[in-house]
Order: sequence, then C-alpha cells, then structure tokens
Amino acid sequence: MGMLTQDQLAYRWQISPRTLEQWRWLGKGPKFLKVGARVLYRPSDVENYEAAQICQNTSGPLPPEAV
Repeated sequence: MGMLTQDQLAYRWQISPRTLEQWRWLGKGPKFLKVGARVLYRPSDVENYEAAQICQNTSGPLPPEAV
C-alpha cells in the first residue's frame, strides 16, 4: 500500500480534510510527511495512531500494554 493523501485519510475516517489540517497545526493526529506543499501519511503511522485510539470506556485510550 502506498502513501495516503490528506483526502484519502479524511475519507477513510469520514472526517473533513480541514480537520486533519487543524490537527497538524495543533500537533495532533498521526505523523505525516510534507513534500513541498503536499502532505502524505504512511499507512504504518496511520495504523499506529488508530491503535493508540482504541478505548474501552469514555475515560480515554487504553494504555499501550492493554491493546
């Protein structure tokens, strides 16, 4: 699988591309690669971020050893 664009990741997560832009500005979300004006996401970074967001309740994500 190749790199994901901002639009592809937004589609995958069913969120606005602007949300990803805001997250990057705030230092949130998955790691990304910036090449010129283009933003790309490695699938492994997206999957790692998704795994870190797994929750069992509304208190927040589970600790890494519990996943």
